[in-house]
Amino acid sequence: MQYKVRELNLVHTWTISRGSDDVKHNVFVRFEKDGVFGIGEAAPSVRYNETPESTIETIQKAEPLFEKYDPWHFVDLGYAVKNLVPEQTAAKCALDIAVFDWITKKLQIPLHKYFGLDKTKTPFTTFSIGIDTPEKMQQKIREAKEYPKLKIKVGTGNDEEIIKAVREATDKPLCVDANEGWKTKQEALEKIKWLESMNVEFIEQPLPAALLAETRWLRERINIPIVADEAVKNAANIPPLAPAYDGINIKLMKSGGIQEALRMIGMARSLGMKIMLGCMVESSCAITAAAHISPLVDWADLDGNLLISNDPFKGVTVQKGKLILPEAPGLGIEGEF
Repeated sequence: MQYKVRELNLVHTWTISRGSDDVKHNVFVRFEKDGVFGIGEAAPSVRYNETPESTIETIQKAEPLFEKYDPWHFVDLGYAVKNLVPEQTAAKCALDIAVFDWITKKLQIPLHKYFGLDKTKTPFTTFSIGIDTPEKMQQKIREAKEYPKLKIKVGTGNDEEIIKAVREATDKPLCVDANEGWKTKQEALEKIKWLESMNVEFIEQPLPAALLAETRWLRERINIPIVADEAVKNAANIPPLAPAYDGINIKLMKSGGIQEALRMIGMARSLGMKIMLGCMVESSCAITAAAHISPLVDWADLDGNLLISNDPFKGVTVQKGKLILPEAPGLGIEGEF
């Protein structure tokens, strides 16, 4: 097992309700066996108490499991890694992606074919616009002209100013993401009632994740769907959320990889919930891994690789907003580890 930290530079300062970043430090892993290697990626999140250091520590703890388990028995291996330490799902995600890259390279098929998915059924991805001055947000919107739908980050004191500036620049459908930025149900209600006339498709995580009863109260009073993000990490989280949310945002970094993401999709479907496949700031390695299972979901927000200027890999591409999967074996990514 090899691993390394790479510095990913953002095209624009990335600001959400929790803070701002100009660079991200992601951890990449390389698993090799029988002359074939698989690559995975972890995007540690401070929201979930993750750092590059804690990610590497978890990967090091998992190394003996890759000696013990046959990678073809990826279910057993996956559960062993999942139970290794509490949380630290980004590290687990990197290992899971690397295993699936290895398996499908050995089989000489692209990952989506392994799951029996039709690559023509990938969704369109939104393009995310981080919080900035209204003028700079309008500039970012112009740069994203090829994307048919935008995700707008809000959750600060000037949300109305931001949305007004966005609407001056475009009439495209919007997804609005508060990232837990509205702190009371009344504040969220006032904001969303105002947004109802702004062609907003859904609101993502309007209230802090712990405010489940308040979110249910909110849902009963608005006409825009609510999608859970920070409130949901794994399949076990989903049933209690169903009365309060219309859908969930699955991110491989939160779920711990592809296997748990698939369990989450099954659980959400059984409860009649919509599904979004999202991401952190990630390279084309992890974004491509997620894109391979995107035919299973309703919405995609797989643009993390488009937000960085030094992507070390090439994989999934975007044509007028639609995700186009590579046909090479495994993830189908190109680039040096």
